[in-house]
Amino acid sequence: METDVYQPAEDSQLLASTACERIAGDELVLEVGTGSGYVARTVAEETDARVIAADLNPHAVRQAREEGLETVRADLVSPFADGAFDAVLFNPPYLPTDPDNEWDDWMEAALSGGEDGRAVIDPFLEAVGRVLAPGGVVYLLVSSLTGVDEVVEQAGKAGFSAVALADESFPFETLTVLELLR
Repeated sequence: METDVYQPAEDSQLLASTACERIAGDELVLEVGTGSGYVARTVAEETDARVIAADLNPHAVRQAREEGLETVRADLVSPFADGAFDAVLFNPPYLPTDPDNEWDDWMEAALSGGEDGRAVIDPFLEAVGRVLAPGGVVYLLVSSLTGVDEVVEQAGKAGFSAVALADESFPFETLTVLELLR
């Protein structure tokens, strides 16, 4: 059901366009948390990259597969081989959410980043380095609501340097795509 899957929005478009500008050719790319598959499909169509779309949500995996994408049901990067990917893309759940106001469904999982907005980002940063090929890169979308500086600091602890590649401002937040390199 589409109501169980995060559909493309401004954040998806910003991540997709930024990744397409940076991905040169025949890389192997993983999109974590693919949702509808919009970012993975856009990158696959606009570059020569082979894109694997992963999501924990079985409805998202089904929708992305129906879009013709190679899909894997996965919790972050857990099932993937060490050093497998030239690039990893992630538009994580980043909205700070009061635990008393959380609801238990797939849209909640797609949106809620826990109390500080980084409940999914921090474990991702700790794990993603394992699946990156030498010289591999991470494109991570973050929101000002989550604290870009805090995400950059956490990325540093995980062995990455971070550069802001693109941002877009909205009335309630600014979205930024970070490029993370080891």
